[in-house]
This record gives sequence, structure tokens and C-alpha cells, in this order.
Amino acid sequence: MSSTSTPIQAIRLAPNDHVAVARFALSAGQVLVLGEVTVTLLADIPAGHKFAVVPVATGETVLKYGQPIGVATADILPGAHVHTQNLGMSTSHQQHAVGQAYQATVPAVESRTFDGYVRPSGRVGTRNYIGVVSSVNCSATVCRHIADGLNATVMQQFPNVDGVVAITHGSGCGMSGDGEGLVLLQRTLRGYANHPNFAGVLLIGLGCEVNQIAPLVENLDARDPGMVATLTIQDVGGTRDTIAKGKELIMAMLAQANQMQRQPVPLSHLLVGLQCGGSDGYSGISANPALGAAADALVRLGGTAILSETPEIYGAEHLLTSRAASPAVADKLMQRLQWWESYTASHGGDLDNNPSPGNKEGGITTILEKSLGAVAKGGSSGVMAVYEYAQTVQQQGLVFMDTPGYDPVSATGQVAGGANLICFTTGRGSTYGCKPTPSLKLATNTAMFRHMELDMDFNCGTIVDGTQSIEQAGAAILELMIQTASGLRTKSEENGLGDNEFLPWQLGAVM
Repeated sequence: MSSTSTPIQAIRLAPNDHVAVARFALSAGQVLVLGEVTVTLLADIPAGHKFAVVPVATGETVLKYGQPIGVATADILPGAHVHTQNLGMSTSHQQHAVGQAYQATVPAVESRTFDGYVRPSGRVGTRNYIGVVSSVNCSATVCRHIADGLNATVMQQFPNVDGVVAITHGSGCGMSGDGEGLVLLQRTLRGYANHPNFAGVLLIGLGCEVNQIAPLVENLDARDPGMVATLTIQDVGGTRDTIAKGKELIMAMLAQANQMQRQPVPLSHLLVGLQCGGSDGYSGISANPALGAAADALVRLGGTAILSETPEIYGAEHLLTSRAASPAVADKLMQRLQWWESYTASHGGDLDNNPSPGNKEGGITTILEKSLGAVAKGGSSGVMAVYEYAQTVQQQGLVFMDTPGYDPVSATGQVAGGANLICFTTGRGSTYGCKPTPSLKLATNTAMFRHMELDMDFNCGTIVDGTQSIEQAGAAILELMIQTASGLRTKSEENGLGDNEFLPWQLGAVM
């Protein structure tokens, strides 16, 4: 990548790319030198947006990252702005070289630890919360009254406890008693009830709902005596009595949880959910590859990274199947993508509906372009397993979990699967919090980082600025992961965010 002067004005990511990306806002008439190509801009180019560096004919495939991102819907001259007015979606028919790029992870020579809470099950928490979990929307308000009341009045008595979290949702009844929707909801709730960031949990139901309490508590992980309890409002005698009884039960849990201490544990106990939201034209250039470098380092140290958001790998899935540890892993990934194609078609949509208005304003045009940037979060490690939504992740290394692209739903599945840390890249400025799991926000560009510094944890815009390499940023992100897992508070935690982001994936009819 090069330009007419310093600072770098535009970035051409691969030598055969038809487009380059503006590092900052550029004006019509500017002359840029990109390697052996000289381009005079024919239009103003917003920061993060693309312009053509070579002529592109109507119907020709347009390359960015050295990969197709769509087809030209009109003739495009060098220097022209390339976006929705002249770039359209093309069907993804990638060639899959299954497993050909797979390389077994070479463990790091050094060993690293973080300070976590070791639970009786052997799993390790990065936080020390008490959870109040509703089986159904009808018990959600009771759960919130319990959590809010205790957080407002007694938490100063328990300095080693991070708080009480109400896990509530809008479902649990008006659904089939044996359908896919109930199975998915129960798996998600059970994953939260089992989560090592909860020292103890209280599950509360109404009593007559489809999603009964009893199946939720079957086969839960071992906890210390008194650290799992259940209540049903109809059995206790109503909402006020349930709130009073719930507070009494949790006060006993708080006393026990306050005695728990952090201790050094290997990084094999760190499971990091990889997320991107509010993406922009810089996401695939800075924050996503930097997070990918950090994920690779984590995997070498024995940890686990969970890549998700299945609709946002569409068009880039061949980059993952080529790294699959086995044909079965690649086949399962492709089965999930085929399910998504059928699912969106049955609802009158297609996977290119995914880029949001904010994504497009930030310079992303098609889902193919978005996906190529999104898969960079997974680094270069082999893909060891594919999990369904909210399934417990047991395989170490880089794994994939099938989730929607909508960030709160996706992260909810990752946390249910065991993620005890979330790393979330954003270009437009997502403020996502994720109790009980801390959420690190990684900014793609310096301007947004400075504008929203009270919400951003790390600035990857230094990569675009040319002051830091992807490898250097990745190493710094890994250190931030370890510090956060050991108790360093994220910006979203400092801002009190994360109480309303539990959002399970809902499938099936509401009846």
C-alpha cells in the first residue's frame, strides 16, 4: 500500500484488487499513486469507502482483499466511488479446498495464566456474579425486582461479588411443548444457569408455562450447597412473596460468593467469543485482523476462540473450510450455511439483506465484502469444531458456533456455550455490554475511538494510521484479554451496561 505523501491516503489490500479504501475523506480531483497505478479521483470519497483503481466493466467481478465482493452494475472508471450505486451482489459459488490450509497449532513455548474463579465443576469464571434466571416472560419482572433491589441496597456488604444479574426474556410460553423453539430456549437458559461467571443461580418460573423449571435444572453442573435454588410464583403465593423469598435465598448465596477468591489458572480456561457489530470499511483492515492475531496467540497458549454469526461468513466460507480440521467439520459448516439460505428464502429475504444502513454508510456494500472482513476475526488457526447455537463448547482452539448475525442474539449463544470473555470489534460505535461476561470493545478507526472513548476499550485505528502493525495490535489485545479475565473492568462495566442484552434466538411459531 502506498500514496502520494505521508500520511497514507488510501489502502489497496491486494495487488489485484479493483478498489482501494480511503484512509480518510478524500476530495474529487486528488491524484493518488498506489504502487504502479496513478488515480485521479472523480468524486469525493468518504473515509472508509472504496474507489476504483482500474477500469471495471458492467458485469465484471470486483475484487477486494483479493476476493470477490460483488459485480459491477455499471461501467466504473478509475477514481470513481464504488458503492451501492454501481456494485451489486453476486451469488457465492466459491471453490472449497477442504482442509488444504489446515495446520495443527504449534503450542507456544511460554505458558500464561489469568486470575479466575475456579468453580466446583472445574470450569473457571472471569467474574463473580449471582444470576436470577426467568423461565418465562411472566416471571421476568419478579427477577428484575429481586436483582435491582439487592444491587441498590446490600452489595456494599459483599465487595468480592460483582453483582446480581437478572436474566430475563420475552418467551417461555405460547410455544410448542416439543418444538425446536423450546429446545433452543432451554439450551440457552441452561447454559447461563451453568455459566462459571455465576457463583450461584436462582431460577424463577410462574408455574403454568410451557418452559417448566424442572427440565432446566436437570443435569446442571455441580455447585456448592445452597448455590442453586428454584421458585415458582404460583407455588410461593404470588409476586411479593416470591420477591421476598428470592432475596432471602440470594442473600445466603452472596455470603458464600463473597468468600471466593481469584487464583491463577492456565489460559486453557479462557473462552473468548469473537463478535463484530456496527462494522465499517475499516473493520476488515484493522480491528478484525488484529483480533484474529490475538485469537491465534490465544489458541497457541491453549485457549479457545469462538467465531460465529453464520450469515456474516457467507461468501467467505471457503476461507474457513480450507482450514477445517476434518471433512466432517467442513461439512457441518456448509450444512448450516445451506440451512440459512433456505431459512432466509422461506421468509422472502436473502443473505445480502444483512449489511445494515450503518454498515453501508461506513463503506460496506455487500454481504460478500462484509463477510471477508468478518472472518478475519478468526485469524489463521485451524477450525476444530462446529457447534449449534448455545451448545456447550468443549473443543479447545478455534471453533465455530452457528448463530444469527444480530450481535445480541449471537453473543447470547456464545455465552450460553461458555464464553467467559467477549471481544467485540466496531467501526460505527457499538456500546454492547454482556453480563455476566465482560465485553471488550475494539474500535476500527481512531476518529470514532476518540469520539466515543468512554465506551471503547482499545483503538485498532492505529493500524490504519500506520503507527502500529496488525501483529503489534494483536499482541496488545491478548494482554488486554488476560487483564480483563483477571478482573480489569471494561468500559461497558464501568458504564453499567449489560443488564438488557440477554436475547435468545427465537425459532418457531408464537401461539
